[in-house]
Amino acid sequence: MDHGATHFTHLFQPQTGTTAEKHDNFLSLKSVIGDGGVEEITPLDAFSGSQLLQSEPDASSFPNGGMRSTFEARGYTVWDATSPMFLRDAPHNTKVLYIPSVFISYNGEALDEKTILLRSSEALSHAAVRLLNILGDRETKRVVVTLGTEQEFFLIDRNMFNIRPDLRITGRTLIGSIPPKHQQLEDHYFGQIPARVLSALAETEKELWKLGVPVKTRHNEVAPAQFEMAPIFEEATIAVDHNLLTMDILNEVATRHNLKVLFHEKPFKGINGSGKHCNWSMSTDQGDNLLDPTLKPETNYRFLLFLVATLDALNKHGGLLRAGIASASNEHRLGANEAPPGIISAFLGDHLTEVLNSVEENRAVRTFSQPHLQTVKVGGTVLDLKVATLPTISRDLTDRNRTSPFAFTGNKFEFRAVGSKQSPSFPVTLLNTAVAASINEVTEALLKQKGSKPEPGIEDVLIVVRQFIKNSKAIRFEGNNYSDEWKVEAEKRGLPNIKSCPVAFRQLLETKNKHLLVSSALFTEYELKSRYHILMEKYAKDLLIEANTLINIVQQSVIPAAFEYRKQLADSLASLKTLGEDINDQPETKVLRELNGLVQVLQTGLGNLEAIAVKVDKLEGDEQGDLAGSELTEYLDTVRTAADAIEAKVADKYWPFPKYTELLF
Repeated sequence: MDHGATHFTHLFQPQTGTTAEKHDNFLSLKSVIGDGGVEEITPLDAFSGSQLLQSEPDASSFPNGGMRSTFEARGYTVWDATSPMFLRDAPHNTKVLYIPSVFISYNGEALDEKTILLRSSEALSHAAVRLLNILGDRETKRVVVTLGTEQEFFLIDRNMFNIRPDLRITGRTLIGSIPPKHQQLEDHYFGQIPARVLSALAETEKELWKLGVPVKTRHNEVAPAQFEMAPIFEEATIAVDHNLLTMDILNEVATRHNLKVLFHEKPFKGINGSGKHCNWSMSTDQGDNLLDPTLKPETNYRFLLFLVATLDALNKHGGLLRAGIASASNEHRLGANEAPPGIISAFLGDHLTEVLNSVEENRAVRTFSQPHLQTVKVGGTVLDLKVATLPTISRDLTDRNRTSPFAFTGNKFEFRAVGSKQSPSFPVTLLNTAVAASINEVTEALLKQKGSKPEPGIEDVLIVVRQFIKNSKAIRFEGNNYSDEWKVEAEKRGLPNIKSCPVAFRQLLETKNKHLLVSSALFTEYELKSRYHILMEKYAKDLLIEANTLINIVQQSVIPAAFEYRKQLADSLASLKTLGEDINDQPETKVLRELNGLVQVLQTGLGNLEAIAVKVDKLEGDEQGDLAGSELTEYLDTVRTAADAIEAKVADKYWPFPKYTELLF
């Protein structure tokens, strides 16, 4: 209150993909009965410990998967003391105190994204500390998951956005033809940031720094009007809070600059979509990064144990990680030669691959130095550019594989498949849980191998590492994940290629994954089923909203525009006919016939879309999600294709919406 705060709110993360808040002011009233029985009321500013600790939103009004109903509505938000509180500016020179919180039901079930992230972080810390203790590390008491989120997004003119109902309602364009120039010249990535956008990003950075968010990087992305902001890595629970805050501040600042930020994974067809690359690692409370290979990874046995545990987690629970990134919006991006496919695999790079191969084969590591180009540097190489005025530069131990869903990038893994719109909490939670379980398995194998010895010897460690290298070999892939050859190879290796959300969601209930999630105390069985139903229901609802929006757009705008242009063509032909011209050979006749055919195709597709939308809307549960994912998506594409063809034919002045050229350039 000394800093100008007039209100406070518990900021929490319901299963909506965003945050929620309710503002209460600090006003309280003190009532005293004075002489003569007159009540005296005194206003006070007050803030009690109980108000800080918890609040009570309506749990039945948020996604809950049947755990709460209207007559069982009580829920609680509880202060997460591991995430710092902060003040945000509010109107009229006031401020609001934000209290990061978890959200639970009356019975204590998790209704949010943060509770499970905290649970998974504790599970991983416990498993990692146990392994470190066996290796002789008695000082480490806690291991934290670190996370750095690279947030991609589009920024477009707000006036253009306002007259695109599809963008306003669904976050993506449901119709629209690819412009002649888009990203094919590869001239936008790392190009000069447009002045208007730069002003908005600079203001966003300033606002984020005031709130303690360590944002560091900004740049143009691959697609026109696409950009990225990224922070310095932090403890995962705080990093998730800060990522959601970054999205909120970006949206707020963009409005002040008459821009609109689009976080949808695929707002524009035919050009790159947006992701949220999650740079994930583990660090001790002593500041040691457990995934730092150091100068000689082949003799860094602690690193090797945590590396193979991570690979083992991916190999056993790749389908589970695929469930964590599944959504109706990210489905447009995955596997579209701009993002990893639905096959979870890990990229290590030549150097670490050679290290693991040498351990497996019990031989020395082959050198990577090339004397005619490089000089050997401890732990890696340097490049000699053969230009006298340029210095020699350090070369990383590994190249980068932008096609991999889970790539090692020096001292961390980059989980590239996460969608730009989604909270990183759920995918990181599943990753933490799977890795924690594999660390425990590594620990048990090491305990068995060392026998009665006080600590395992080097050979004990190598035997265990060798075992896990062999067991997880199928998950490692160094090639092009976009290629058809990889899909064939992945099938041979037994890796699932999950192409649809309903199939991905079912991975949560698959026997080995369900056992992992419940036995690790991440979820109760009730919570897990609830989350599955929420995901499936949201997926179907998202597609129904898109279908009904497209139906309205086509009926109310696209078809009328086609009819108006058709009338203009018909009037032109009628005028020519009165002049005695043969209208059969006129250009207008050809265009009119083509347009008539396209309108008929559009109307047929529209009828099919309307029918299937009604059918999907009447269903519930798995049936609804399955039908939405198969037939509803098919007819959405059919109607769009026809509408886009009509856009290419209709004269520009008749088209009712801004086209891609106006939106992107």
